[in-house]
Amino acid sequence: MSEIIVILLRTIVVFIIILTFFRFMGKKELGELSLLDIIVSLMIAELAVIAIEDPEVSMARGLAPIFLLILIQVILTTVSLKNQRFRDLIEGRPVMIIEKGKINQTNMRKQRYNLDDVLFQLREKGISDIRQVDFAILERSGNLSIFRKEDTSSLFTLPLIQDGVIQDDHLKVIEKTKEWLLSELAKRGYEQIKDIFYCSYMKGQFFIEEKDKRTVSK
Repeated sequence: MSEIIVILLRTIVVFIIILTFFRFMGKKELGELSLLDIIVSLMIAELAVIAIEDPEVSMARGLAPIFLLILIQVILTTVSLKNQRFRDLIEGRPVMIIEKGKINQTNMRKQRYNLDDVLFQLREKGISDIRQVDFAILERSGNLSIFRKEDTSSLFTLPLIQDGVIQDDHLKVIEKTKEWLLSELAKRGYEQIKDIFYCSYMKGQFFIEEKDKRTVSK
């Protein structure tokens, strides 16, 4: 009987710790969890079972690896928030699958993404023909964001700068160069790219948000 009580108490302690961890991760849907989140979550789940079911393992010994994983998660998440290149390395980045109505087969092969996957996600969005699609982006979560050719209600734009880093692949999509971007930003008084948190361009207008949270449209 005492062993059952010990297991129940250990279950409560581990539950509270894991609940606190997931609350700390923020409000994400399961499909939005990054690869890092999934790996840490699976490892914590396995370690939690050991910490609960084996009374011979002290709570300190059982919880130590869990706290280590949480610490690793916190450190890597903090670094990824401040460094886009590191974030792209750990979590990957959105990839253009359909660009201006044309399937990007090179990107599909790189992502191990086949035509059946594309058609399946198009059908889920009520699209029966690829010719209806102007752009389709494979997100980090694995979901396909789709922009129809005839959909003028939602304008399609791509970030040209994120966290002070120029997005060269997005510049190629809008058929602009890095030199053009730097020139246009200089005209508007922005000399330091590293100071720009977010920058997009649509119909001749820039939307710029600096890292100090001052937002402007020029």
